[in-house]
Amino acid sequence: MQLGTSLFLIAVGAIARFAVSDRINGVDLGMVGTILMCVGAIGLVLALLVFSRADAPIDREYRDPRL
Repeated sequence: MQLGTSLFLIAVGAIARFAVSDRINGVDLGMVGTILMCVGAIGLVLALLVFSRADAPIDREYRDPRL
C-alpha cells in the first residue's frame, strides 16, 4: 500500500465515521470508518518506513581483498 492509498483510506474512513448519519441494516458505518482509518494509518506507517529505508546510503566502496 502506498502513501496515496493510505491517505485515501483514512479520508474515506473519517467521512464514514464522522460525516455520514445514514443507517444501513446490519452495517455499523462508524465501525467501518474506524476500521478504514486504522488500516490506512498502518499502511501510512509502513509506507513511510519503506521510503525511509530506500533513502539510506548503500556502501558501494570496492575493497581489494589482497590488501
